[in-house]
Formats: sequence, structure tokens, C-alpha cells
Amino acid sequence: MSSHSLTGPPTRSDFSRKSVTLTESLLLLSLVSIFLPWKVYPVFFLISSFFFVRESWSIHLNKWMIALAVYVGYGLVVVGLTYSGSSQEIGNAAKLLVNPLFLVCSIHWLSKRENTRLTHFLDWTLGILLLLSLLQLLVYHASFDFRLILGSDTSGQASGLYRPGLYYWGLDDKNMFGARIALLGFVFVFIPVLQKHKLSAVRILFVFLIAFLSLSRTPMVALLIGIFALSWMILERKWRIVLLVAVAIALPFFLTQVVRIDSITSSNDGMGIRIVYWTAFFTHFSELSIWGGGFLEARDFLQENAKFYRGEPHIHNTFMTTYVEFGIIGFLAFTAFIGLFFQACLQRIGQIGMLIVLFLPILAIMMILYSGYDNDVAVYFVLIWLVGSQHAIDFHHTKIKTL
Repeated sequence: MSSHSLTGPPTRSDFSRKSVTLTESLLLLSLVSIFLPWKVYPVFFLISSFFFVRESWSIHLNKWMIALAVYVGYGLVVVGLTYSGSSQEIGNAAKLLVNPLFLVCSIHWLSKRENTRLTHFLDWTLGILLLLSLLQLLVYHASFDFRLILGSDTSGQASGLYRPGLYYWGLDDKNMFGARIALLGFVFVFIPVLQKHKLSAVRILFVFLIAFLSLSRTPMVALLIGIFALSWMILERKWRIVLLVAVAIALPFFLTQVVRIDSITSSNDGMGIRIVYWTAFFTHFSELSIWGGGFLEARDFLQENAKFYRGEPHIHNTFMTTYVEFGIIGFLAFTAFIGLFFQACLQRIGQIGMLIVLFLPILAIMMILYSGYDNDVAVYFVLIWLVGSQHAIDFHHTKIKTL
């Protein structure tokens, strides 16, 4: 166990000592910026990173930072060697630089301070972001006369909900928006467990409602995994049995109505497309360059080898995409970064059960979405550090409450 001993939840007086500082505001505004319809978040990330370093000065290099630097550095070399002049490559190169920088600077800054009060402001910020996400989704559903309010039959039908003319918040991509809702929604559910030893049923239902209305299966699966693991940590043994029975009863409905398992291998189904891409990856693995082919390699590879291709810039799996783009060196560096970051979190607080719960949603989503340099990955790891490294949680004294 680290020096961060088991403590009780903070009191209200902990949050009222003074208002939010400029640097704290920049972190919260960085979260807001990734929901804006204009791609301004790199500006917020860079300004925030400057103030993080300015306030905490010297940066102590951790092992995970070194692994991340190898991933970024090698990735930039590959990009330089394979650059074809595409604007997509320029955008991805910016992500590859800005998002890891924001991650490193944020965590260095958070490590030098006490973050209880910041978590209180984060809680309010996440609540507002999720509420605005709900309003955006209701605008989409209203344009369809709420015909899809109970779900959609196919991925194509669900994607049709996202009309560009109605987009003002979040993301205009169903899966990416759903994944963001899942990740930030799970942190929103977790914060009362950290602060008050309370798992709020209302928060869980609120986040599940938004995830369901997104018509993306990604957040539903990730949330189910995260909430199940969190509930398992909290419940006594007899109630764990009740939880298993409840999941068993609800599973058929979840698989048929939410996951749509009956159409999971269809060529017009999102999961069916993923299976085709993954099959192409493993079947033609030997044809991939071990050094990586750059940002457009996934497109070219899938066009050549997949049974069909829908135009995605990645393989719908973070680790496969990393190998395709940056080869074995990039893959090993990125994998080492994930493992070493988990180890650093564990050394900070020493509570492996809590960290597994926090890591499960992002790992679940990374298996079916994302590139390693997407901003959601960086932001969620920052939030893991923020809420997962303050103090250990006595799950046995955490209660499930209505509010």
C-alpha cells in the first residue's frame, strides 16, 4: 500500500475553501472542448498543458511516459516516411503529438497536488456535459418523430439518426459519440463512490438512458461491464448471487434488443463489419509490414483484403490498428504504455480491484474502436488518474442508494 492511506470521503467544507483556479478551469474546459462541434480541442489541450507545466515545473519521467514517447516518436518517423500529402494524415499527426502531450502534462500536474476539490468541480462538469448530450440526442430523435426511441433494427438505421444539420454537440459519429458517453458517464457514476461511499442508482439509470438513446451498442456493453464490476466490488456475497441471477434474466433481452445478436454477422451490421475486418487482419497478417505502413495503411489493407470495406480509417481495434500503422515497435510500445500506466496507478494507491474496475470500460471499447492517439483515450486516462489516485475506497462500506 502506498502512502495514500484509506480515508473517509471528503466533507462539504473540503469543496468550499476557494473557487476553482485558472489551471483547474483549463482542465475542465478541455473536457468541454471535445464536445464542441468545432475542432478547437487541440488549442485547449496545448494551452492547458502549458499551464500544467508552468504550475508544477519539472517533469519526472515515469516508465509509462517513456513507453508513450517511444510510441509517439516511432509513429512520427513512420508518418514522415509514408506521408502522401493527405489532410487526414496531417490531422492524425496532430493527434499523435497533442493528445499524448496533454496526457503527460495533466498527470504530472495532478500528481503534484491534492485533487479532492477538483473532483467536485469535475462532477458538476460531467453532469452538464451528459445533460447536453441527452438534449442533442433528443433533438435527433425528435427529427425522426421518435420512431427510433426504443432502438433500431440495424446499424445503418441507427447511423441515419445523426443528421448533420442537427449536430451541435458531442460527435456526429454514432459509435464515437456513444463511446464518449460511456467513458465519461462511467466516471460520473464512480465519483460518488469515491467521495461519499455511495453508488447512485439514479446516476446509473441516467447514463444508461443517454447511452441507449445514442443507438450505439458500444457504450451499452462498456457500461454494463463497468457497472457490473463496480457493483460486484460493493455487494456482499449473498447480493452478488442476486446480481448474477438478475444479469442472467436480463441477458436475453440485452442480447436481442440492445446488442442485436441475431444480425451480428450481417454485412450491414457494425459488428459484422468488424468481424470481416478482424478476419482480414489475421488471415493476411503476414502481408503487413512489421515496421508499419502509416496512417493510410489500414484503408489500403482493408480495400485489398477485406470481403467488403465501408471506408473506415482504422480496423475497429486499437491494438490491431496500431500494428497496421506503426508495426511491431509501435504495437509493443503502446501495449507497454498501457501496462506501465496501470502499474503506476497501482503504485500510487495500491488498490488493484478499484483500478481494474476503472480500466475495464476503456479496454472494452479499445477492442472494438479507437486509434491509440484519439483524444478520448488521453482524456479517460487523465480521469482515471484523477479519481483513482486520491485515496483507497472501502467498498465494503459503500452503499447502493437511490440518489
